[in-house]
Amino acid sequence: MIAQPHSAPFSQSRSDDNSVPTVEEAWARACRRLRVELGEAVYGSWLAGLELVRIENGVAYVSVPTKFLKSWIQSHYTDRVRAALSSEFGGIDKLNVEVRSSTKIRTPLRDAGLERKQFAAGGGMHAPATPAGTAGAASESGETRREPTSTHTEVNGLSGSPLDKRFTFASFLVGSSNQLAHAAAMRTARTRPGDPILFNPLYIHASVGLGKTHLLQAIAHEAGVNARRIIYLTAEKFMYGFVAALKAQTAIAFKEKLRGIDVLVIDDVQFLQGKSIQQEFCHTLNALIDAGRQIVIAADRPPGDLESLEERVRSRLAGGLCVDIGNLDEALRVQIIEARIAAARELQPQFTVPQAVVSYVASAIQTNGRDLEGAVNRLLAHSTLTGTSLTVETAEAAIRDLIRTREPKRVKIEDIQKLVASHYNVSRADILSSRRTANVVRPRQIAMYLSKLLTLRSLPEIGRRFGGRDHTTVLHAVRKIEELAGRDGMLLDEIDLLKRMLLE
Repeated sequence: MIAQPHSAPFSQSRSDDNSVPTVEEAWARACRRLRVELGEAVYGSWLAGLELVRIENGVAYVSVPTKFLKSWIQSHYTDRVRAALSSEFGGIDKLNVEVRSSTKIRTPLRDAGLERKQFAAGGGMHAPATPAGTAGAASESGETRREPTSTHTEVNGLSGSPLDKRFTFASFLVGSSNQLAHAAAMRTARTRPGDPILFNPLYIHASVGLGKTHLLQAIAHEAGVNARRIIYLTAEKFMYGFVAALKAQTAIAFKEKLRGIDVLVIDDVQFLQGKSIQQEFCHTLNALIDAGRQIVIAADRPPGDLESLEERVRSRLAGGLCVDIGNLDEALRVQIIEARIAAARELQPQFTVPQAVVSYVASAIQTNGRDLEGAVNRLLAHSTLTGTSLTVETAEAAIRDLIRTREPKRVKIEDIQKLVASHYNVSRADILSSRRTANVVRPRQIAMYLSKLLTLRSLPEIGRRFGGRDHTTVLHAVRKIEELAGRDGMLLDEIDLLKRMLLE
């Protein structure tokens, strides 16, 4: 990918290589221009977290850490940012603001392929065709704000996913909900070559934003310090590497490289798809475990609930130590908020939050670390833009939308199947089977109906979770239960009871 800005600052007359500005220098000048035009307070509140990702076909792609900042910048500063970029890069017709993915903390000029090359005479920014890989979910840790830098793991010529240097054990905040996972991760990471392996595989599961990726990357950093050959891969990166090796007819070399390491870390294993890829993944697990090598896995649910994976893969994953990271307790939420406030104060030294406000936010937002970070961003905006002191009343107004849009509980299809099966005295295996007896068909239809009602899964996905059925079967079940519930008050009461039990 080659973007071609056409601005005077990079004209033919600047032939001396030492005088030609780099991409980073041009971006820094654009930021300084915005800082002067908008003022330090506005720039620090809204644009300090802005990062340049790439420029392509007249479109500048920038990223911010939160949806709130994206919305605000799009509403108020799009033209200003685009104009500042055009003054340095030229030919910028559109600004695209992205939220930095929860699975990727990146140094934008590197990850987007905008290498530290200088502008050639009349040329532009050079970027490779393939973007950098993703890194896994952000955690609840409240590390102090530093320039986000990342590196790649590479062992035996096999390139891993990026590691964020901030995701270490030192920056991980420990509470009752993650204490066991943290201790197991520390023990695993600090095992030295030749030491017995206690937990293999180590399997960490948690909902989004609770810290599992932070722990996995901390293991990768620490194990590397202890002279162990380690590679960190997302499930997506593993699949891409295997498919690319098949296409290049180098699958055997790929397998040998992967099995020649000491520690294999796989994140977001719930996304592992494809029969042949799962088979190779299982073979790799077996080979490494049999050879006394360490496996560390993370997912958003326990191994038994990974319906998309083959039974033998789930069985192998469940054979080690499975650790759950639970919801954040209030003491840990307070720690996270205070750490985020401390990080924000590095940019805005006058930003102060009374302890009463911290306690209110910690009690009002109980989901995950990302929501807590969003709350601190709102408090920062209110404090710096209005110039007034924060109180519980003003904090309540500032984070009201965040609380209102928060989902009280994420209902899983597996939970629905288990509850319905128990309620109607059948097994979950019966519901997933092809049996057509009346005592199984009705519970199966009710479970499908509740899955459509209480989850965001599509009809085809629900069908796959119910024994590989077609989406038309799910649609028929939903319509059938809606029709029966409209006529049968007892059935309607049963469904309402099941809904309440699932949402409690």
